[in-house]
Amino acid sequence: MSELPDENRATELRNNAVDQLKADGTIVSPRVEAAMRQVPRHLAVPESPLDEAYSTYNAVITQEDEHGNHTSSVSAPQIQAMQLEQADIRPGDNVLEIGTNGPNAAYIAELVGPNGQVTTVDIDPAPADRARRFLSETGYTNVNVVVADAEDGVATSAPYDAIVVTLGAWDIPPAWIDQLKDDGRLVVPLRINGLTRTYGFSRQADHLVATSAHVCGFVAAQGAGSHTQQVMQLPGAEGVTLRFDEGLPANPSLLDGVLNSTRAETWTGVTVASQEPIGTLQMYLSTQVPTYCFMSTNPELTTGKIGPTGNSWSMVAIDGPHFAYTVVRRDTEKKTAEYGVHAFGPDAADFAERISDILRTWGEKLRGTDGPRIAVYPAGTPDDRITADRVVDKRHSRISISWPTV
Repeated sequence: MSELPDENRATELRNNAVDQLKADGTIVSPRVEAAMRQVPRHLAVPESPLDEAYSTYNAVITQEDEHGNHTSSVSAPQIQAMQLEQADIRPGDNVLEIGTNGPNAAYIAELVGPNGQVTTVDIDPAPADRARRFLSETGYTNVNVVVADAEDGVATSAPYDAIVVTLGAWDIPPAWIDQLKDDGRLVVPLRINGLTRTYGFSRQADHLVATSAHVCGFVAAQGAGSHTQQVMQLPGAEGVTLRFDEGLPANPSLLDGVLNSTRAETWTGVTVASQEPIGTLQMYLSTQVPTYCFMSTNPELTTGKIGPTGNSWSMVAIDGPHFAYTVVRRDTEKKTAEYGVHAFGPDAADFAERISDILRTWGEKLRGTDGPRIAVYPAGTPDDRITADRVVDKRHSRISISWPTV
């Protein structure tokens, strides 16, 4: 029999992680702090060393598919604390967690207290069983573990004061709104244009209004809510792979042979520090062009037509026969990087300047802001009910994105 973990060491590591999260501003409320100091998360992953179980910023992968893709994990304490702060869970609340492994449900149980109720659901029996064992071992008896596809929520325990989704969602199904109380909170890692943010939403009648957003990464949803990015090779070009999250361009054939045109190059003067967040830059560009995607390249096959990008991937803008991607050049002494644009097509120079102006607008007026206002309406909502700079239509919802006046 293997030795039991050193509980004193586990407590020390747990408190160190919480101290780090308080110091970096992730934990701001005493209730979340107390919950995260209480739950012995290492017991959910007994196969992992204590240092990994309490790694502040790293998840513990608990399951992979045959291709090596992660299908289940215990999220990093940072991500869990971030979502718990967004959810604003109160004593006596009724809370649904979508996606389970145990520790996060225990944190929620601590927050709702003895008069609250917690339901945690997963489509996969394996993490649900892991959660049951952990919750039983640690004494959290007010948590109901359900195996089901959470696309339909869990109606038997609704309505909920809060729903916390711990898997990457491409859309928000109607049940997640319908099963919330009015003014209830939904926390969900939602993917828009390939960019995942954990959003805190408040229900307002039939729609949701975002109150917070943080860059994050999550294991993708399975079942009815799954969504696969579309992958396309740039027409007429070897070694250029494009990944689209909201659909291909209306007429991809217009890009056939686009790299045979003269490349236009522009440097924007927009520089970012090595650790500066660029989440709002990515989101702003994605909402200002007709089609947005990500590009990866094989330099041996592109034979110099795609210039050195400075990254393993680039942001791409497409408009009809025009194709542009971002490049960076780094100043190792200053530890900064400047953004540039390479463009192809019949009016490549104008397109390069157009994309560059978008990046400059971000640099001058939007960097350091909270980002856009996001709201989620049911599919079929008329345009005259939605005020937005851009509306992204998904299967179940219409997502409105509005930027501060610039």
